Amino acid sequence: MELTYQKGALADSARAGLVGELTELLMKWEGVPDTDFFRAATWLHVHERQSWECNRGGVPAAETPYLLAVTVPAGALSERRKAGLIEEATTAILAADGGTRDPYRVWVHIHEIPDGNWGAGGKPIFFEALRKAAAQAQASAAAEQG
Repeated sequence: MELTYQKGALADSARAGLVGELTELLMKWEGVPDTDFFRAATWLHVHERQSWECNRGGVPAAETPYLLAVTVPAGALSERRKAGLIEEATTAILAADGGTRDPYRVWVHIHEIPDGNWGAGGKPIFFEALRKAAAQAQASAAAEQG
């Protein structure tokens, strides 16, 4: 994920809390288990911009606009899951910001990467392999609890 907003819009503590919350939201809506493996694969880059770089309607924004770009493997999110992620991420960002609750200050763009066009560790990553890893992690967690 990449979160872009105007520098100074979020206090350090609000930003830190939001980073954790957005990470948990993406994992929830992707349906992956909360394991070290999936947490390590869930990145969020924060881009703070100077006030003159954040414009709305061709002029500097009176209140910070936010852009959350979420990149996932194609097929990872159904339409229902996309809608849930967009709604909950918007709510989380506005709560961290503390300004007006105008949901149109927050845009969420979901980018789906076609299978085989995602790579890590110098190798292509395939969605089916991620599904299997999630299933194995869930089975291991259930076995540890039971």
